Amino acid sequence: MLTGMARLLVVKATAGADAPERCSQAFTVASTATAAGVEVSFWLTGESTWFALPGRAGQFELPHAAPLPDLLDLLIGGGRVTACTQCAARRGIGPEDVLPGIRIAGAAVFVEEIMSDGAQAVVY
Repeated sequence: MLTGMARLLVVKATAGADAPERCSQAFTVASTATAAGVEVSFWLTGESTWFALPGRAGQFELPHAAPLPDLLDLLIGGGRVTACTQCAARRGIGPEDVLPGIRIAGAAVFVEEIMSDGAQAVVY
């Protein structure tokens, strides 16, 4: 049903372990879209920025939710995952620290993505 759509879905996760349901929803929606063949750009901002680091997604627990490491692997493998420049800097995270396949980029790149033709942005 979704695979015929030539649109970019940009999902911004602003929550981490501080708001686990909101965090899980962002990962679930983005990974579901990716699995359905939708082009997805997933942004880790705020507390979710920590999940750009190796092993951090494995520390996340939410009953009845898909494991975050599995969702993150799907997003890295089938989409584009970005950690916010300022959010990463505030947490002492540099490009050498993040998982392979995750880039660090800022607001200009985010705005470019959400303003592209046919893009749909969702913020959690």
